[in-house]
Amino acid sequence: MKIALIGNPNSGKSSLFNQLTGLNQKVANFAGVTVEKKTGFLILPNKEKAQIIDLPGTYSLYPKSLDEQVVLDFLLDKENTEKPDLILVVTDASNLQRNLLLFEEVRDLGTPVLLILNMIDLAKQSGWEIDIKKLENLLGVPVVATNARNGEGILELKTRILESSKQYEPSLLESLSPHQKLVGEIQVKFALENGYIANLYLHHYERLHFLSDEEKKYLQKQQIQYQFNSLSLQAQETLERFDKIGSVIAETTQKYEKTNNPLRITQKIDKILLHPIWGYAIFLGVLLLMFNSIFKWAELPMTFIEDQTANLQEIIKNNLPDNLLTKLLADGIIAGIGSVVVFIPQIALLFTFIAILEESGYMVRAMIIMDKLMRKFGLNGKSVVPLISGVACAIPAIMATRNIDNRKERLITILITPLMSCSARLPIYTVMIALVVPAKNAFWFISWQALALLAMYLLGILMALVASIILSKLLKHQDNSYFVVEMPTYKVPRWKNIGLTILEKLKAFTLEAGKVIVVLSVVLWALASFGWGDSLEQAENKVRKENPTLSQEKLEPLINAAKLEASYAGVLGKTLEPVIKPLGFDWKIGISLIASFAAREVFVSTMSVIYGLGTDDEQSVRERMGKEINPETKKPFYSVAVGFSLMVFYAFAMQCMSTVAIVYKETRSWKYPIGQIIAFNILAYIASFLVYQILK
Repeated sequence: MKIALIGNPNSGKSSLFNQLTGLNQKVANFAGVTVEKKTGFLILPNKEKAQIIDLPGTYSLYPKSLDEQVVLDFLLDKENTEKPDLILVVTDASNLQRNLLLFEEVRDLGTPVLLILNMIDLAKQSGWEIDIKKLENLLGVPVVATNARNGEGILELKTRILESSKQYEPSLLESLSPHQKLVGEIQVKFALENGYIANLYLHHYERLHFLSDEEKKYLQKQQIQYQFNSLSLQAQETLERFDKIGSVIAETTQKYEKTNNPLRITQKIDKILLHPIWGYAIFLGVLLLMFNSIFKWAELPMTFIEDQTANLQEIIKNNLPDNLLTKLLADGIIAGIGSVVVFIPQIALLFTFIAILEESGYMVRAMIIMDKLMRKFGLNGKSVVPLISGVACAIPAIMATRNIDNRKERLITILITPLMSCSARLPIYTVMIALVVPAKNAFWFISWQALALLAMYLLGILMALVASIILSKLLKHQDNSYFVVEMPTYKVPRWKNIGLTILEKLKAFTLEAGKVIVVLSVVLWALASFGWGDSLEQAENKVRKENPTLSQEKLEPLINAAKLEASYAGVLGKTLEPVIKPLGFDWKIGISLIASFAAREVFVSTMSVIYGLGTDDEQSVRERMGKEINPETKKPFYSVAVGFSLMVFYAFAMQCMSTVAIVYKETRSWKYPIGQIIAFNILAYIASFLVYQILK
C-alpha cells in the first residue's frame, strides 16, 4: 500500500512522519529534480506493510514555489510509479480554516483521503473545541485527531488507514461551470476520469514536466480558444472554497478564551525576540553560544576518538607484517577516516543547534528580524534560512532557495551561499584555532577560541552580504519582491525529531565524505610513499651522511621528512610552493590545498596522512602539526599569521565539487558555477595574502 503525506508547512507533518516510520525511513530525490523526498515504512494493525512518502509542505495545488510544484507533479502524473492509494492530509487543528483549503483541493483529485487534525493539544490550549464526528459527516471523509509530539491518536490513525478506500467525486464548482465542455474535452484527450485534474492540467500545463511539448501546445490552444483565464478562475475557485469551509467551521468548531493560550504566550515572547535592538542581540548571543559549545562540549569525545584512532594504528603496525599493505592500512586508510570521524561530535552539535532553532519556531523569527537588513543587500528574509542552513552544508541550503519566489533574489542567494562557512570547513577552523589561539576564557565562560570561530563565521556572512550587493547591481531581473511568512507558535523541540535529523545528517556527512576521503587517502599515501627512480633512497643516504653521529632513533624523523619531500607528493607540493609561499603556506599545505578541491574536509585527512607517515608515536595530527618548526625562523611553523591566513583562504575558496554540481542543477547553466570557482578562489588568494602580510 502506498500512502502520500501532504500538508501545509508548520502543520507537524514531519513529526507525524517520524512517529509513523521511526528509523525505518530513507532520503532520496524526486525524479529529475533536486527536491528531497523522504520515504518510510510502517506496519499496520493487520501486520501489512505500507509505504509512506512525505511530500514537501504546500499551501495549495496552485504552486508558488518549486517545492510546491513537485507536489503537483507527483499527484497529477499518471505514469508515476509511486502514485498513492491513499492521501493523508495533515492539518494544524488550531488553524483549521486555512488548512482546509488544501484538503478540499486534494479531495477533489478523487484518490481516497483521510483528514488528520494534528496538534490537537495546541488547538485545545488555544480554546478550540472541534466536533470531529460532525466534521466527518460534513466533509464525507474519515477524520482523526492526533498529537504527533507524544503519539496520541497514532494507533487510531493506523486503524482508520485500513478502512479508507472510498474514492470521491470532485465538487461541482460554480467557477468551472461555464467551462464544462472544455474540461470534458481535456478529459477525453488525456484519458482522465476526473474533471478537477483536467482543470489543473489547463491551469498548470506549462510547468507539468510529464507533459510533452505537443500536449502543452494543445492545452495552450484550447485555453485561448475557450478564453480560459487561469488567474481569474483560480481566485474564484479559492473564494468559493473558503465560503464552503467557513460554513463547515461555523458548524463544527467553537472558540473559548483561554488564559494559557499558546498564541498569546508566543506574542509576549515575540515582543522580546523581535525587538528592533534586543532581537539582534539575542540572535548574536544564540550564535555565540552555539560556537562556544562546539569547542567546550566536543573536546572530551574528540580527544577520545583521537586516542582510539592512534591506538588502532599502533595495534595494526605491531600485529601485522611490516609491509606496504600494513602501512597503507595504518597510515593511509585509518589515518584518513579517523581524521573525519574525530569531528563528528562538533558537527553533531552544529546540526543539533540548527534543528532546535527550526523545531522551536525561532528560525522563522530570525528570518523576520533579518528581513529589513537583508533588503539593503538585495535579498529578503527568506534568504536567511538557506544562508543559516549553509552553515551545515551548502548543498541542502542551495536546494532550500526554492522557497524564494523572486527569481533574482533566489539566484543571488544560490550564488552567495557557498561563502557561508559549512560543516566541512569546521574541522579546518578547529584544528587551526586549537593551534594558534589560546584556550583561555575571554570573559565569563566564553573562550577566545569560541570568539575566533565566531569571527570566521561572521567573516563568511559579511562577505556573502558584500557579494550580494555586487550581484544585485549586475543581475538584471526585475521581479516584484515580497516577504510573506507564517509565524508558528513557539514549541518545545521534539527530541525524537532532532535525533532523527542528526542521525540522517551525520550519516550523509560521514558516508559522502568517507567515500572521497578513503579514495584520496589511498592515492595520497601512494604519492607520499613513492618517488621518481631511487629518489627516496638518495634522500635517506643524504640524511645519514649529513648526520653521522646521530642515533637511529633520532635519525628516523629526519629520514621520514626527507623521503616525504623527495616523493611524488613532495615534488608536487614543491612545484606549487612558490605560488602559495606569499600566503604563508609550505609545500605540505600545498598538497592539502590540491586535495581539498574534491572536498574541503579532505584537508585534515591529508595533513593526517602527511604528518603520520613513518611515525610510530600515538600523537594526534594536531599535536604533530603543533611541533612543526619553520626552517627559516626556527619558530613554530603554525603561527597566528599562518593559521588565520589558512582559515581565511578556506572561508572564501570554492572547493566543493558537489556544490558546483548542485549550483548547475538549480540554475541550469554552467556560467554561474564556473563564475563562482573563478571569483571565489581569486578572492580567497587575495584575502589570505593580505591577512598573512598584515599579521606576520
